[in-house]
Amino acid sequence: MFDSLADKLQSALGDLRKKGKLDEEAISRAMREIRLALLEADVNFTVVRDFVARVREQALGESVLKSLTPGQQVVKVVHDELTALMGEGSSGLAFGKFTVILLAGLQGSGKTTTSAKLALELRKQGRKPGLVAADLQRPAAIDQLEQLGAQIQVPVFRTDTKDAVEAVRSGIERARADGLDTVIVDTAGRLQIDEELMEELARVRDEAKPHNILLVLDAMTGQEAVNVAQAFDERIAFDGVILTKLDGDARGGAALSVKAITGKPIKFASTGEKLDALEVFHPDRMASRILGMGDVLTLIERAEAAVEQDEQAELEQRLAAGQFSFDDFLKAYKMLRRMGPLQGLLQMIPGMKAELGDVEVDERQMGRVEGIVLSMTPQERRSPIVIDGKRRIRIAKGSGATVEQVNQLLEARKQMEKMMKQMGRGKMPALTTQQAPEALSAGRKSGVKRKKKKAGRR
Repeated sequence: MFDSLADKLQSALGDLRKKGKLDEEAISRAMREIRLALLEADVNFTVVRDFVARVREQALGESVLKSLTPGQQVVKVVHDELTALMGEGSSGLAFGKFTVILLAGLQGSGKTTTSAKLALELRKQGRKPGLVAADLQRPAAIDQLEQLGAQIQVPVFRTDTKDAVEAVRSGIERARADGLDTVIVDTAGRLQIDEELMEELARVRDEAKPHNILLVLDAMTGQEAVNVAQAFDERIAFDGVILTKLDGDARGGAALSVKAITGKPIKFASTGEKLDALEVFHPDRMASRILGMGDVLTLIERAEAAVEQDEQAELEQRLAAGQFSFDDFLKAYKMLRRMGPLQGLLQMIPGMKAELGDVEVDERQMGRVEGIVLSMTPQERRSPIVIDGKRRIRIAKGSGATVEQVNQLLEARKQMEKMMKQMGRGKMPALTTQQAPEALSAGRKSGVKRKKKKAGRR
């Protein structure tokens, strides 16, 4: 979502990083670019004005100008202010012996799907959640919630009544009776100007007596999300926000404005369509992503969640012994897919976004590689040395690939195994942090050149 904003902010701060000494003119120029970048990202004008004023004041302070690395100090100031803008520190939910969570929001904001995502997230934390269907306005909303509940094996409580308050009362009573410790109430989507529905929402809140009232906001609505949040806060005084569609092409205005205007923190962010694509929102990590610093902590957390302990131990043992079969490849590939889209993972590695530039990671290529491996027999996957010319032709036909692509994969595996053996013997030369990006950049440039030469021959 923040790609455009990130590029512009990094560009504005890039010149400052290179300067050994800063003056007021250089800082003013950077502040103008930052102001434009934020306004183009649909951030609230008042928020932009105050943000730029705070950054400028600190950037012109003696501690920055007299620093040995003033450019880096300005970047740190911007990072800290972005973090403060989105709410310092992650904000968790309040839990009791029996916890009620009420979700509210506009029509089409993704409340029903978010209810299921939150239930799955809480179940991972060891809680026993249930879902109460209180959206009686939208046709098939209850059926959708039941289908989602079945997918994640979480009970859904529905009633035939047309009264939302009665539906909530009944659902909570049944959840208590079934021994659950948490219920998530999915309310009807509404326009904030719809007085009748807003009054119904207030009555539902009074009946449910929720420990947490969460407003589900569509990140695609930009600055309008702030107006929505203010209207809902006046009527039901919500505790926090769940931002949906954070993986879309929204410009980021909602995420950067809502906390500053309403004072309510962003608690979760939905980063995809799958039911496990809900993350705790960490303002400091998001600020690091925006400024191209990566997000190693989230990457580690995803890896820990995706990798089973026994799988990890077995794979580490084989790699340490210099063994890398196609069975090992399949295991590693499945672990990687559980962590999320590859493009997003690479951008969490510090400095990798700058190195990748506009290069798009084609997930279909990875799928094609998996198809080639699955077209091999178990013996061929365990011992690739047996794969001769005839077998290569058969594998290519079975996977819809070319023999050349099969050959390339076999060669890549051989090189990987060779590298693993060298590492096991302690002979693998380590690239410095300066050499690694240069090597990657050189490899990409040579690849581009080769493509141009081939194009010329045609």
